[in-house]
Amino acid sequence: MIYELRTYETMPGKLPALNARFADHTVGFFKKHGIHVVGFWTEEVGTSNKLVYMLGFDSLADRETKWAAFQADPEWNKVRTETEKDGPINVRVNNRILRPTSYSPMQ
Repeated sequence: MIYELRTYETMPGKLPALNARFADHTVGFFKKHGIHVVGFWTEEVGTSNKLVYMLGFDSLADRETKWAAFQADPEWNKVRTETEKDGPINVRVNNRILRPTSYSPMQ
């Protein structure tokens, strides 16, 4: 199992729009494409324009297959276009691929 840690830094004032897109649409598309959601977080203390979330995959190949299918989904691309009609939501996206250590409870 591998995990992908993703941090989205939003345009000023756009975090509510990003949270709405995930809650109303993206999570459903993840489910449709078999992408395992570990969790979503916002910062209680610190920067107020970031969404952090973690996904789980069986392998790098599994990640590539599922992520490619998600990104190519015409319904997802329609939602993305509609939710960005007033401009982009994100300034930048940072992602990291993590593999649990042998002593991690998440194996």
